[in-house]
Amino acid sequence: MMYTEKVIEHFRNPRNMGKLEGYSAVGKVGNIVCGDVMWLYIKVEEDAEGREVISDISWETFGCTAAIATSSMVSELAKGKTLPEAIAITNQDVASELGGLPPVKMHCSALAADALNEAIYEYLKGHGREIPPVLKRRHERLEAEMKKLEERYRAFLEEAGS
Repeated sequence: MMYTEKVIEHFRNPRNMGKLEGYSAVGKVGNIVCGDVMWLYIKVEEDAEGREVISDISWETFGCTAAIATSSMVSELAKGKTLPEAIAITNQDVASELGGLPPVKMHCSALAADALNEAIYEYLKGHGREIPPVLKRRHERLEAEMKKLEERYRAFLEEAGS
């Protein structure tokens, strides 16, 4: 499997890695197929114009080279952005900024974008704010996927216990 130099660079020298102190919200996502899990922390503050921006961001990821690199890249793309600008970041944006990903690793860029979206969703929900329809749809999709995972694990654990 061939990774671009930029993927290798972000894997070897990840940006914004670790748990952010004083974060405003966290997005947690995972993929049962590959086992990757990501936590993405955002700190939201008002800028000089009164807009809510992601003033700081960090992440913790258990996963492969592509999972680490996409976590690093999405954090760079989102830092300093307004919430609507950050919501607009797609997995294609993440992959493109890394110079591309092997097709079998594109799910990592989707996880990174999903983690960002979940953090913003949790921030807005926690502050009693209106959630944009696109963000609500993404959250509902992720919630449904997590429910399937829990059901699959429950059956596995019940079989393992008997």
